[in-house]
Amino acid sequence: MNWYNYLACFFAGMFLTNVVPHFVHGISGNRFPTPFAHPPGKGLSSPTVNVVWALLNLVVGYILFRAGKVSSGGDAALVVFFAGIVGISIMLSRGFAEKQAR
Repeated sequence: MNWYNYLACFFAGMFLTNVVPHFVHGISGNRFPTPFAHPPGKGLSSPTVNVVWALLNLVVGYILFRAGKVSSGGDAALVVFFAGIVGISIMLSRGFAEKQAR
């Protein structure tokens, strides 16, 4: 596999992980931060905006998953995919913990 396949694997993990909080909050009818809020990433967006944002992340993540050949690229591709999941999970948990502290 080429280096850009691994990059796609990493970002596939990030985008697919980002689907979860936005989709869950959106279908639960809760407001939640998105890049479209004011201020971006800190203000709260409507549940509908969160569902749309989650679905966009799902489409991009799926395209990157296929481009990265995660399912057929061997163990290294899976490790890089899960590294993307770990990276965004830790980043989001810290960011949203700060939001809750305010």
